[in-house]
This record gives sequence, structure tokens and C-alpha cells, in this order.
Amino acid sequence: MSATAQHFATPLAIDVAAAQRRLKGVVNQTPLLPNVTYSELLQAEVWLKREDLQTVRSYKIRGAHNKMAALLEQQPGLQHVVCASAGNHAQGVAHSCQRLGIKASIYMPVTTPQQKIEQVKMFGGGQVELVLVGDTFDQAQQEALACSEQHGHPFIHPFDDPDIIAGQATIAQEILAQTTAPIDYLLVPIGGGGLASGLLTVFKQQSPQTRVIGVEPAGAASMTAALQCGHTTRLAHIDRFVDGAAVQEVGQLTFQLCRDGLDEVIQVPDGLICQTILNLYNKDAIVVEPAGALALAGLHSLGPKLLGKRVVCLLSGSNNDITRIEEIRERALLWGGQKHYFLVRFPQRAGALKEFVAEVLGPADDITYFQYQKKHNREHGPAVVGIELQNRADFDPLLQRMKAGGFFNDYLNDQPELFSMLL
Repeated sequence: MSATAQHFATPLAIDVAAAQRRLKGVVNQTPLLPNVTYSELLQAEVWLKREDLQTVRSYKIRGAHNKMAALLEQQPGLQHVVCASAGNHAQGVAHSCQRLGIKASIYMPVTTPQQKIEQVKMFGGGQVELVLVGDTFDQAQQEALACSEQHGHPFIHPFDDPDIIAGQATIAQEILAQTTAPIDYLLVPIGGGGLASGLLTVFKQQSPQTRVIGVEPAGAASMTAALQCGHTTRLAHIDRFVDGAAVQEVGQLTFQLCRDGLDEVIQVPDGLICQTILNLYNKDAIVVEPAGALALAGLHSLGPKLLGKRVVCLLSGSNNDITRIEEIRERALLWGGQKHYFLVRFPQRAGALKEFVAEVLGPADDITYFQYQKKHNREHGPAVVGIELQNRADFDPLLQRMKAGGFFNDYLNDQPELFSMLL
């Protein structure tokens, strides 16, 4: 999958120079900043391209505005557009509608975080009509395409469009202008592939020695599936947690570009993404959404390859709903082996619950979840118990004490059907 400048040909329709002209005065030139925390952790020189600080708090404004401005050049009387989005593209379209005086019908999944819905309304004002439909981006897109066809309004695709890709490619031009030192690795998140396509389009021409790595959520690895099949393919089921990158099928154009230009595509689990979100918040006071943390989370997969290398990771967005923080922390603890759920059967003896707390739990263990069947009491009935450990290594001793005392009935973390009811 590796591409060199000699083997990679940029489609002529992807006009990055025109996108730069259209976006002048519209988007921020976001900073490229060193990150001490991850540089020390990986013994590498890690830099963050801060698109979380962009207008509408996401890079999506670049592609959306470029596409709509290009349409206006072609159709000066343009009055109405349609788009589908998991959230950030919708905000970019809404912001551009206000700026360009165009109305929009915006389709979003009903599962979209409330924070993103409110932001779309705020940026769009009276220019946008918001329609919540379907459980996934792909379902919302089907409805949006039907609306576009019915009313004859142009459809503003979130990723599979040359003008969208060109808009995202302006990030790469900024990165190369912000540093004179060679970049060994560039990590970019992948949902539908528009951002990765834009960045590699520029890097393969202007910095061919840079290895461009795409990073997908493990639960929605649609680009990986396409690359394995040799063509775009629709995933039957996806995990929607990383909502900004939860796409069932990548675009035709983005697949071709990523197939020819990406050096590697890696997948990261939700728990690692969540731990990355917490690390950024706790150590660097940076707030990112799950999709925004994808690229940085991907560093763990490269490990020793990064030793002494210069690495740029794109923080793609910061539209994170504060109500998701507990879930993010929970998933991070589960990934780190610090949160465990058990089905505990308390022995038929007096003081069993007290004994469990005093003799089974370790000094730093904490019960964070306790649910027993109402037909039983806490002393004698089975209960689902969630326990948070201070260290992963505390798990085996806890399990041994639980079994020795006759408390252990079942372990739930590795039983998806039952465990999903707890999250």
C-alpha cells in the first residue's frame, strides 16, 4: 500500500490552491505544537496539529466551505443545499450557510450527541433545517440523498468529493509551512477517508519521505475492510462510539486515494481512544472528542518504530459532549484492566457481605457498581458487582480471594451479550 511520489498521481480535480484561496479569512491557521507528554512516553518528537482549535472546533469547515464556495462560483444563484453528517461536517455546512447566505437541509443520525446538535443549530441559525433520522450516518445519508434528488438541491458530501478533499488538504499545506524539519510519520484519523485523502495528496508530492498512517476505530474499520477486499464494501454492523468516524462504507474516490497513497492503516480499540482523551485532558488541558483522539491513540500501535522519529498527529476535533465523560472513563478503565464486573453469589452465612468487603477486596479496590435481584437480599442473593482496581496486577489476587471465600460465580467482562447491558 506504500506510495512514493513517482507512483502516486494526484487527480487534477483536487485543486488545493483554489481551496486555499477560498478559505482565506474563513478558517484559522491552527498551530502545530510539540507535545512533551507523548514525546517522553515514546522517546520521539511528537507534534500535534491542533484542528481542535479550528472554527467550529473541527477541520470539517475546510472541506464544507470550499465545496459550497466552489458551487457558488459555478451557480451564482444557489439558494439551498443538502448534507448528511455525524456532527462536525454539519457544523461546517451550517457555518458556511450563515457566511454565504445559503439555506441547508441537514440530516443527522438520531444518535448524534446533543452537544453537536446544539452547535449545528447555533452556527446555522435560521439558515438550516435539521432532520434527525436513522441510527447511523449511512442511514441519515440515504435520507439526505433522497431529499437532494427530490428537490434538486446540491448534496454536500462529507468526504467523497474532490472539493471536500481539497479543502481538507489545506491542513497539509499548513503543516509543511509550519516546519522546516523533515517529518518521519504523519498520523491522520479515518472515517470516510476525506481527510486522509487530502493530507496524503499533498504529502506524497511535497514530502514523499513521510510515512502517512491512517488510523481507524476498531469497531468501524471500513477503510481496512475496503483495502482487504480491493473495493469499497459496506460493513453490516459498526460500533457508533467514535461517532465522528463511524462510517459503514468509505467513498469511491477516497478509497482509491488511500489505497494508492497510505503507507499503513491501523485500528485502535475504543478503550485506548478513551484513555488518550483522558491523558490529553488531565496532562495537557486539551479537550478532544473520540474521533479527535484517533490519530494520537494510533501511536501506541507503532511503538518502537517511532524511537527518535519526528511525528505529527492530527487532533481533528473537540466537539465532545460533557455527558459522555463517565462512559469515556469507564471504557478507559476497562481497556486498562482496572475495571471488572463479576456475578457474585454471597454464601448462605451471616455477615457474608461484610466479609466480602473486609477480606476479599484489596486495600485500594473500590466497589463502583452493585446490583442484586430484588427477590433476594444483599446477604444471600446473587449480585452483579463492579470493582475498580488501582493497578491491573491486582486482578489475579482479587479473583483468588473471591474463589477462596466461595463468592465467585462468573466473570462478565468477556461476555459481550451480558456485558453490553452494563455500559
